[in-house]
Amino acid sequence: MDFQISGLPLHPLLVHLVVVGVPASAVAVVLHACWPTARRRLGIVTVLLAVAMTALVPVTAAAGTALASAIGASAAVAVHAARAAVLTPLVAALLVVAVADYLWFRFVGDVPGERPSARIRTLVKILAIVVSLGIAIAVIVAVVLVGDAGARAVWGGVI
Repeated sequence: MDFQISGLPLHPLLVHLVVVGVPASAVAVVLHACWPTARRRLGIVTVLLAVAMTALVPVTAAAGTALASAIGASAAVAVHAARAAVLTPLVAALLVVAVADYLWFRFVGDVPGERPSARIRTLVKILAIVVSLGIAIAVIVAVVLVGDAGARAVWGGVI
C-alpha cells in the first residue's frame, strides 16, 4: 500500500486525526459511563468513534513504518515507534469498554425494571466508571507520549 498523497507522506496527516480523535473517544467513553444525560445524547456515537479510532491507529502506524523506511532509521524514530506500538492495543481496549458500556446501559443499566437488582446495577455502574476512567487515562497518556516522541524525532535537531 502506498502511504502518500501527491508524493507527500500520509503519516503526518493521519497523526493529527489520531491526536484529536483518540482523546475525544476516551472522553466520550468516560462521559458515557458517568453521566446519564451525556449517555443519552451520545448514544452509539461513542462506539462509532471508538471503532473509527481502532481502525485508524494501525493505519497510522503502518504509514509511519513506511515513512521511517523511506527516511531511514534513527534512535528518536525507534523510540517513537516503540511507544506507538502500545497505542493499538490500548485503543482496542477502549473500544471493548465503549461497546460494553453502551450495551450495558442501553439494554440493562438504564432500563427500568427489577432485574438485575439495584445493588448489582450500582456495582456495575461503579465498575464501568472505574474501568472507563482507567482506560481513558491510559490512552490519553499514551497519545501524549507517542506524540512527544514523534515531535522530538522530527524537531529535536532543528530547534
